[in-house]
Amino acid sequence: MRILVTGGAGFIGSHLCERLVRMGHQVAILDDLNDFYSPELKRANLAAVQAAGRVEIHIGDIRDTAAVEQVFSGFRPETVCHLAARAGVRPSLEQPLLYEETNVRGTLVLLEAARKHGLGKFVFASSSSIYGAANRTPFREDDNTNWPVSPYAATKIAGEKLCYTYSHLYGIPVICLRFFTVYGPRQRPDLAIHKFTRLMAAGRPIPFFGDGSTGRDYTYIDDILAGLLAALDYDCRYEIFNLGNSHPVTLTEMVAELEQALGRKAILDRQPEQPGDVPITFADISKAERLLGYRPQTPFREGIQRFIAWFRDLSTL
Repeated sequence: MRILVTGGAGFIGSHLCERLVRMGHQVAILDDLNDFYSPELKRANLAAVQAAGRVEIHIGDIRDTAAVEQVFSGFRPETVCHLAARAGVRPSLEQPLLYEETNVRGTLVLLEAARKHGLGKFVFASSSSIYGAANRTPFREDDNTNWPVSPYAATKIAGEKLCYTYSHLYGIPVICLRFFTVYGPRQRPDLAIHKFTRLMAAGRPIPFFGDGSTGRDYTYIDDILAGLLAALDYDCRYEIFNLGNSHPVTLTEMVAELEQALGRKAILDRQPEQPGDVPITFADISKAERLLGYRPQTPFREGIQRFIAWFRDLSTL
């Protein structure tokens, strides 16, 4: 299969591309290597993908219609895995217009290219953030998502709606995958597990928001990849799936696991709860289990130990 992965230099994207290349697929990456975090880390991710096999790499912005058209015309993808986005709740409060331009316009540019070129499938990376401060748990795909509490969440809802529109109007098969707090090797350095590990290893305080009771449905990267690969093989017109672990972990519990894995005590810099944060994320994965055969295999403690092993290897380079 000819698969274009947007955001293929990122955390999830590079793992997906590496897996696809090893499986024998023809893979192209479109990524702008922006400075949201170190472009050098993204180049290292690309090097890992290239070490797995042949891959086309295109440096470009998904907002750039001409650049996207050039990739579609040259590579002629059968499937697009659209993972590129401006990510993160808190940064979206500071740069909402950038988030709208990238996550909404960029998705629309890709959908237009998909329509023009008769794409066979479009897989869209959505987020658990769209559920907002939900009044029931676990979160189900048919829950109301009309009350986002951050610009980031609002842009992901818009992306899903645009995907539905193009599927309805033009018959493009679309699957939207709502990821729940993905972690593991190559995780973005701004995300809590990576950030806390780095600070704790250096003996520095970690920002600890609220009373520690907020919960996140941490999902290990290998389990997310299993869901992504299953989605690529699933035939439908339009579907939405939660990809989570379905076992929320509180902030206090997460820090305790890091302390145990690192063998050192965290220094807590206690701060108030942050605007845009939600009290819990908790995936109902029964639909993904039933239709995709999705069954996460990695307990949180095991995933943390794998992440710490990777972090220590990285620190010795």
